[in-house]
Amino acid sequence: MALFDNIFGRKPKNQNRAKMPKHYRSYAGANQGRLFADFLTSNSSADQELNNSLPTLRNRSRDLARNNEYARRFLNMIKTNVVGEKGFTLQVRARNDDNSYDVVGNQIVENAFSTWGKMGNCEASGRMSWLDCQRYVAETMARDGEVFVKKIYNKRYKDGFAIQFIEGEMVDHDKNGRAKNGNEIRMGVEIDEFARPVAYHVKTRHPNDIALATNRNQRVTVRVPAEEMIHVFIQQRMHQTRGEPMMAPVIASLKMLGGYREAELVAARAAAAKFGVITTPSGDEFIGDDETVDGVPIVDMEPGSYSQLPAGFDFKMIDATHPTTAFDSFEKAVLRGIASGLNISYTGLSNDLTGVSYSSIRQGTIEERDNYKTLQSFLIEHFCEPIFNAWLDSALDFGAMNIPATQEKFNKFSSGVYFRGRGFAWVDPLKEINAAIAGISNGLLSMNDVAANYGRDVEELFAQIQSDKEMAERYGLSMAFEPFGTKQPAEPEVSGEPEAEDGEL
Repeated sequence: MALFDNIFGRKPKNQNRAKMPKHYRSYAGANQGRLFADFLTSNSSADQELNNSLPTLRNRSRDLARNNEYARRFLNMIKTNVVGEKGFTLQVRARNDDNSYDVVGNQIVENAFSTWGKMGNCEASGRMSWLDCQRYVAETMARDGEVFVKKIYNKRYKDGFAIQFIEGEMVDHDKNGRAKNGNEIRMGVEIDEFARPVAYHVKTRHPNDIALATNRNQRVTVRVPAEEMIHVFIQQRMHQTRGEPMMAPVIASLKMLGGYREAELVAARAAAAKFGVITTPSGDEFIGDDETVDGVPIVDMEPGSYSQLPAGFDFKMIDATHPTTAFDSFEKAVLRGIASGLNISYTGLSNDLTGVSYSSIRQGTIEERDNYKTLQSFLIEHFCEPIFNAWLDSALDFGAMNIPATQEKFNKFSSGVYFRGRGFAWVDPLKEINAAIAGISNGLLSMNDVAANYGRDVEELFAQIQSDKEMAERYGLSMAFEPFGTKQPAEPEVSGEPEAEDGEL
């Protein structure tokens, strides 16, 4: 009978059903109960969450950038390590039909782009150079989460082309709905059925700018086609239309840490002042030397001096023991979490090298630089290359270069462009050089690999070495080293046949 009970699902009468769990979860992280009562989650889309939070996140991130030393340090690290001193270096490696490098054409394009990148040419306001634009994009993307770059084609600009930066709040965040052409508008970005940007709805003036005149204070929104706009942001989720500030995960921690440090600073100052209060039997006899704005009497006391109080008056010292002994360790613990959220090292963010060993700082430096290199690749692909292609198209049509304005020429030079980011010196340069030499000698590395690691172009390296040799010859100097040659031991040179000694044939 028990066999049929198991087959047809009949349960024995003596089974205690109360012991069977009513609800079973296979993941501990999905459990409910008092331990997870404050674990509030959202199943909203990426755009819904940004629509509710983006303006606040952006404004708070900007406030921290203005007033918080660690937030400012983070932004400076992004500009310094991602863009660097010289920015992204352009290299054009276009080839001819016979697969040889077009040396002359490549040099013409590189020189023309370098001239366009001078201050006063590339940016519409004339206040920024191409290097300044790169730094601005890196900092703005880290602080605001996104950068809007408008492409302007006009004969008044060098090569008929310039770029204009538009702040995030000028793209109408409150414009949501359905356009007349059937496209959907999300936070000012018009998209098609595949969520591909079609246009951007941009305000002609900043919504909170100074009202200079009544007729200029109108907040008019214009539709800018997507072909004329570059929207730079890191997409965290699918169907995400706007960018998220990089400091979003640590805004709360930075604000709380700043408030805690301010409270400790005020308390430490008060503790150093050694102040107190004067009490009287009735509480109203004390007159004091002066009064506060609220009418509270106060007495001035010089350091190292004591005053005799009248009969019945009592002085009670207030001794605030601050900062506490746990202040340093607590701040370090919070900063480690903030550095992890920003994907940078604690030593880099805090400038604290206490107790750092060679191996620990080396490991942290490697991981941190990998993050910078990732951001370099992102900016090259999403900002530098699109701007170069737009400039090249305009420069060819404008006749700025001695190159025919054909689609074939555009494709040739556009496909052969490379932007190289800054390199990084190793923690131990001698070990790095020896490792590079061993890699080249054994065929594991090329000269191009080694030069690229330092942010240099191998062709420029060879040209510089050749230039140094020619300069040395011009001044009649002999160089004490000769690179790229097999190092052989020196052998004496013998002229003529050696003379035979006595007894030798």
